[in-house]
Amino acid sequence: MPYLNSLIGQGGLGTQYFANTHPSIGNYFELTTGQIITNNDSFSGTVSVPDIVTALDAARQTWKSYAESLPSVGYTGGDVFPYLRRHNPFTYFTEVRNNSNDLLNLQTFSQFSIDLNHGQLAKFSYIVPNALHDAHNGTLQQADQWLQANIAPLLGSQTFQKDGLLVITFDESASADLAMGGGHVVWVVIGPQAKKGYQSTSVYQHQSTLRLILKSLGATTLPGAANSAPDMTEFLQ
Repeated sequence: MPYLNSLIGQGGLGTQYFANTHPSIGNYFELTTGQIITNNDSFSGTVSVPDIVTALDAARQTWKSYAESLPSVGYTGGDVFPYLRRHNPFTYFTEVRNNSNDLLNLQTFSQFSIDLNHGQLAKFSYIVPNALHDAHNGTLQQADQWLQANIAPLLGSQTFQKDGLLVITFDESASADLAMGGGHVVWVVIGPQAKKGYQSTSVYQHQSTLRLILKSLGATTLPGAANSAPDMTEFLQ
């Protein structure tokens, strides 16, 4: 993945970053609630624990989820390949499903470039490629090309260059890799506040990413394991 590797030199790399569990879904919940919640990829229930939306609302920060191949704005139903619901945890949260305004934050990915070009990005943006572009069903080359096509414009924008922070990671490693629960994965952070070319050997997992996101946005109430997770501020200036 030459483009992803080129980004590593522009920011920080967590060399000992590990997912929390197998299969996918528990890692997405860990990233957004600080809890695994379930290891059933077919889970179709609702989640009513404190989560990233709760924390962002309390901090008066805006958010949007941009999911590639989402059938429609506000869609909270099941898989419509190549869209995989389990990769879009916001669709399970009770406060999102019960709030018509929050449902509008469940956007198709085509809206991301529109919001970027019009200076209308939320304070927090969650971006998830579809299964053909996230190295799940497609190739690493396809995933890398998708990153370059869609992330390069973000990094080059005036909005991002002012005070943006981008985290790129993967939900889990190969199923045979059970280290720390979910295996060794890539974690990269880029932005004006990120140390350029910095590499850390500290051990981190998804709850630390959740902590970094929320603390960077001024949240004081951190859900689940994010409240006590190892802090990742070593990557910042």
